[in-house]
Amino acid sequence: MLTPNINLTNKTILVTGAAGFIGSNLVMELLKTVTPVTIVGLDNVNDYYDVSIKEYRLAEIDKLAANCPDSRWIFVKGNIADRPTIDDLFHTYHFDVVVNLAAQAGVRYSITNPDVYIEANIIGFYNILEACRATMNSDHPVEHLVYASSSSVYGTNKKVPYSTDDKVDNPVSLYAATKKSNELMAHAYSKLYNIPSTGLRFFTVYGPAGRPDNIFQSCDWSEKQTA
Repeated sequence: MLTPNINLTNKTILVTGAAGFIGSNLVMELLKTVTPVTIVGLDNVNDYYDVSIKEYRLAEIDKLAANCPDSRWIFVKGNIADRPTIDDLFHTYHFDVVVNLAAQAGVRYSITNPDVYIEANIIGFYNILEACRATMNSDHPVEHLVYASSSSVYGTNKKVPYSTDDKVDNPVSLYAATKKSNELMAHAYSKLYNIPSTGLRFFTVYGPAGRPDNIFQSCDWSEKQTA
């Protein structure tokens, strides 16, 4: 279910995975382009890769937010798989827009550490969906849910270029399977509870302070710190 473009001025936005590469860049772009806005960032700051990179991103957001006095930036360290944390955030801030970017990333890592993918990508996303559902009959329903899927859902698809109309029924990793599950879950909730939602199938993203396990990164973290 889609809705027209939403005016984000004076809105309250939840960005999960705010310490991640995509999440932190989204938060900074919102601070630069929308005034005033309230952004609540949630991240568990796990050690899947060097935590200092995530801390650096958060510090950059703090510096930018200090120069945006009309807007609010609130960071909460927490896990989307923790239902009380999610419910408390939704109850406290009454989000207008929810952007769920929190997930356990990495295709290879899912082979040896499957539990964390089920926790973050399935249970965590379910908690987000349920929290959005709970608002739909309230005085302040969520206007739009945006969530991260992945190009990995295309699996063994050999047709190039890929299309959103392609079938994605052949995932080749648990990570891809969880992301396809996210799409199915979001579709069901959208139809059942009229939650406007959009899924984004990200391909490889890279740039300053990007993930060190990304083969497209042109320099290592130590070079970024001294640049």
